[in-house]
Amino acid sequence: MPALAYRRKLSESGYLEYDTAMRNESLNPESVPSGLEHFVPPTTPAASPHAPGTLVDKYGRHITYIRLSITDRCDFRCFYCMAEEMEFLPRDQVLSLEECLRIVRTFVDMGVTKVRITGGEPLVRRNAMWLLREIGRLEGVKELVMTTNGSQLERYAAEMREAGVKRVNISLDTLRADRFKSITRVGEIDKVLRGIDAAIAAGFAGIKLNTVMMRGVNEDEFADLVRFAADKGIDLSFIEEMPLGTVDHPRADTYFSSDEALALLQPHFGLVSSAESTGGPARYWRIPGTKSKVGFISPHSHNFCDSCNRVRITCKGELYPCLGQNDALALMPVLRTHPDDDAPLRQAIVDTMGIKPKGHDFNRQMHDPKVIRFMSMTGG
Repeated sequence: MPALAYRRKLSESGYLEYDTAMRNESLNPESVPSGLEHFVPPTTPAASPHAPGTLVDKYGRHITYIRLSITDRCDFRCFYCMAEEMEFLPRDQVLSLEECLRIVRTFVDMGVTKVRITGGEPLVRRNAMWLLREIGRLEGVKELVMTTNGSQLERYAAEMREAGVKRVNISLDTLRADRFKSITRVGEIDKVLRGIDAAIAAGFAGIKLNTVMMRGVNEDEFADLVRFAADKGIDLSFIEEMPLGTVDHPRADTYFSSDEALALLQPHFGLVSSAESTGGPARYWRIPGTKSKVGFISPHSHNFCDSCNRVRITCKGELYPCLGQNDALALMPVLRTHPDDDAPLRQAIVDTMGIKPKGHDFNRQMHDPKVIRFMSMTGG
């Protein structure tokens, strides 16, 4: 099918129609869909040359890392991630595990080497282990990793390791049971602590705790969390809170910067700067006398967009080139319209490289969020 006809067929969300018009040089300025006034057309070989089978955006960034959400459901209700009364997607609007595998396989064929499985909470998805085993068998996948809240690790950690998961990130914002209940609304910290121990016993190549920094909520525990991680022989990353989800939760009131956290921790640990990387945005500091390191993920204070190597796919098949923007391409219609032909899927993925922006603008959005999309919907 010719590329332009293909794009017309998929033009339900607006920007693909706009792209077709631009390529035909028939765009009427008054017909530009709202929000697309500054749209940049998808990648073309002339505008962004790249080797066949690889993904390079128009700023020369090579995409080697995908984050795939396999469910929007979770057994916690963390207030910075989702609403207390969430309406979850009906089953027919969620990618099947077979469709998830097809997306991953296509990305891997195009040069992606790192796959992170996320949610919601990915381990509440029925038969998630099947998907992990299938991805783990794909030639070209160097790293299969997962982000989890830890609640199901006591049950699944050993099986995940056998399936090929190399590393696991576990969310832990506090060590206090009462505070954990307040943050998660429904969670029990003892389940997560047992899950961390199960992950250590399973022998993953890397285990990291993720802590979202929230002023007035948990900054008094940062040193305790570092000591906990060091005692366990695992790593910890502090994450600056991002203005995503709702205007009802003012992020500017709770924002805590990485520089502040580093200054708070230095007197306790004498952290030493490190050039180590796990392929993501964290910048690491070693804890002298331990095997552990502390990372800082700083989308506000130290923007890392210039080296961004990743895209995200939601559980309903929306491909987001940038977490901090609303532009996306729906892959589910492509998958279901062409169940036996991956060529349109590959073309859609290549086209999406053209809408990957130079960066987000979280600082400007702190008081006025533009991405009214909960983290649980995008994939943590």
